[in-house]
Amino acid sequence: MNNWKRALVRTPFVGRFALLLYRSRIASSHYYSTLSSLVKWLFYSNEYTNLTYNLEQVNTHYLASLIALVIKSDHATILAYMDEAEGDAELKQHIQDAIAASPFTSATDRAVRFGRRLGWYAIVRAMKPEVVIETGVDKGLGACLLSAALMRNYEEGHDGRYFGTDINPNAGYFLSGKYAEYGRVLYGDSIETLRSFDLKVDLFINDSDHSAGYEEKEYEIIAPKLSDCAIVLGDNSHVTDKLLEFSLKHGRQFVFFAEKPADHWYPGGGIGISIPRR
Repeated sequence: MNNWKRALVRTPFVGRFALLLYRSRIASSHYYSTLSSLVKWLFYSNEYTNLTYNLEQVNTHYLASLIALVIKSDHATILAYMDEAEGDAELKQHIQDAIAASPFTSATDRAVRFGRRLGWYAIVRAMKPEVVIETGVDKGLGACLLSAALMRNYEEGHDGRYFGTDINPNAGYFLSGKYAEYGRVLYGDSIETLRSFDLKVDLFINDSDHSAGYEEKEYEIIAPKLSDCAIVLGDNSHVTDKLLEFSLKHGRQFVFFAEKPADHWYPGGGIGISIPRR
């Protein structure tokens, strides 16, 4: 019998208390950095909705690897696209200027952090879609990033347009200047907007009302409007399985990426990816 077990038998209360402390120490060690990040966020961030953060370096490589598999590209190419967005000083300055000029800045940080949206950008750069739809625009961080990707595609000879949908008439105020030449926001209920949309969609991103029922309805409405090679991304797939259900119902393949934020208390969301079965 081990020494600690003998001590537990001889002094059951003391032994059990010591074991409890030891186990507590093991468990709490996983939360020290999270608590530290939480305290820093409380005092230095303005955000309380649509949180932004960078991804851990290894997590970024995992995302690039998954996208390369889905797009049938290679890791180096996808990672280069992600680095392209991360290093776009002009884009980041544009967003910072939009934040400074807007009256809706109480829940916004000046630092520009793309997180899993870098994956969206890389997919657009690699896929060269003609029509991209994002439901749920909010301030327009994703709208700007996606339009920036379409702009670079255009410079390489590939036309493409971004359409965002949002019920808030003030949404999308980041999308201005040259980025607005490649995309626009369609205001109104996303379901009704999608019903009346009459173009074939190559990339569809669900990021609007995060209730399971609304998400499911968006997928069903967009299904007949998808092109043969269309990719569907779900920004709520870490909460519901609606994109998985949609994929199984329509004979598509589904994979999921779980993001891991760097230096942030939030455990992270993810990207559900639905692709045609090949």
